[in-house]
Amino acid sequence: MATARPTGTDPGDATRTSSAGRDGGRDGGHGGGPAGGRELLPQVRLKHWGRWVSAVVIVVLLVALVYGASQGDISYRDIPYYLVSPIILQGLVGTIVLAVVAQVSAVVIGVVIALMRISKNPVAQAFAAGYTWLFRGLPVLLQILLWYNLALIFPRLQVGVPFTDVVFVDVSTNAVMTTFVAAFLGLALNESAYMAEIVRAGLKSVDRGQIEAAQSIGQTPMQRMARIVLPQAMRIIIPPTGNDFINMLKGTAMASVIGYLELIKAANNIASFNLQVMETLIAAAIWYMVIVSVASVGQYYLERSFDRQDRRPGGPPSARALRRKVAADLGRAPLVRSTP
Repeated sequence: MATARPTGTDPGDATRTSSAGRDGGRDGGHGGGPAGGRELLPQVRLKHWGRWVSAVVIVVLLVALVYGASQGDISYRDIPYYLVSPIILQGLVGTIVLAVVAQVSAVVIGVVIALMRISKNPVAQAFAAGYTWLFRGLPVLLQILLWYNLALIFPRLQVGVPFTDVVFVDVSTNAVMTTFVAAFLGLALNESAYMAEIVRAGLKSVDRGQIEAAQSIGQTPMQRMARIVLPQAMRIIIPPTGNDFINMLKGTAMASVIGYLELIKAANNIASFNLQVMETLIAAAIWYMVIVSVASVGQYYLERSFDRQDRRPGGPPSARALRRKVAADLGRAPLVRSTP
């Protein structure tokens, strides 16, 4: 029996009405009108008053500093002349030579002391610990003065057979302990104590498994150190070594107290004649900034070179060769570190 459907009760109409109501409520809510029942809060841009105040304070201080320096009794037009003065250039060469020689010697001595410190020999360990304790504990200036006045303890330096009258070398200590030698010994030995700790930390950073793998294929301790450990430790050693070299460049100024001709001594020599103290010191400061900037650029490229080597798939070349050798002995493909 057929049943009549009431008028206006079509289910499709009800569904369309419900959907339209939901859409309308959604539109009203996004529109921010009263149909949505709420209004969006207005956007308020943050005002960073602290940044503006600090920036203004910094600029005012810089302007005041420049203005005060311009009003001082300084002949700025003479500074370019002192930059290329022969005695200043001679002091510049003395600074660079002393810093380079002292730093290279410190690196060599530091490597030896670090190897002694991590060795199995208790006597070598004790000597390395005592060496580091002594030269790291004394101020650099004090060490330079002690070396310069060594003749007060040993008037003559002799080399021969102990407890006999056989002498091969016999010279006056003052003839050997020049200003350069005293400054070199003070700076190099002090820096070598710090380099020993830097190198020791770099050696300790190498994975023990690689050292054991190199030992398993018959490499000697020297081969393991030269081919496996040092190439990977250099990435840890170079950054602090570069910073120490920059400090060494500036630390050569302490050699001026014993009369060694470097930048500070050269500036003081000129100022003692014409009394232009600030002009000569500013010229020395400019040269210090130049050589330090050059050293910083060299350090940056050296660090990037070692970092690029270490980031290659499989690590440094020495580590990759070691993995290939071990894999060949085991008869399987070498494991390669994947890069993201």
